Amino acid sequence: MMTTTELALAILALLLTPGPTNSLMLLAGAERGLAGAARLVPVELAGYLLAVVPLTLVGQSVLAAHPDLALVVALLAAGWVAALAVRLWRLPTAATPRSVGARSLFVTTALNPKALIFGLVLLPSADRLGVSLAIFVVLVVGVAFVWAGFGAALRGSGAPAPRGLFVLRRVASVFLVAMSVLLILRGIGSPLV
Repeated sequence: MMTTTELALAILALLLTPGPTNSLMLLAGAERGLAGAARLVPVELAGYLLAVVPLTLVGQSVLAAHPDLALVVALLAAGWVAALAVRLWRLPTAATPRSVGARSLFVTTALNPKALIFGLVLLPSADRLGVSLAIFVVLVVGVAFVWAGFGAALRGSGAPAPRGLFVLRRVASVFLVAMSVLLILRGIGSPLV
């Protein structure tokens, strides 16, 4: 069993790793600034908790009884991330609409493969579930602000140029497609991943 410090470091390392949720928080920070993106932090936390808490409480027994469920979840997550990538790619160059909404962030986070690792591997210790979840909540909020802050720093002091947001959205879109392909390959158990 990990110590509290080891658990916190493992959670922090996984949360800081680039992924779909972090990409959206970065983009939200670039589009809205830190104050605007901060309004999405509770949405991200709710998405993670929706996935992580049930997985922590009953996930291992459900997956043991239904091993194909992991593939279904991986494919659902991959499909959602791919659809999000297409949506980001199709946003027009000249307009600067907010591409990251609460719904897309919530669903992306709830389907984030990291939630499986948190809920099935890092947090399931029943004897310290409360402490583990408290650490998780604090770190999710902190890391969300880090990614949003990085996006806000890309934004600079003024409103981001439409072309700059367009390029950032395209980069995020390509990254999300790569994540989707990786999820599919992991889901089907490819020896390449």
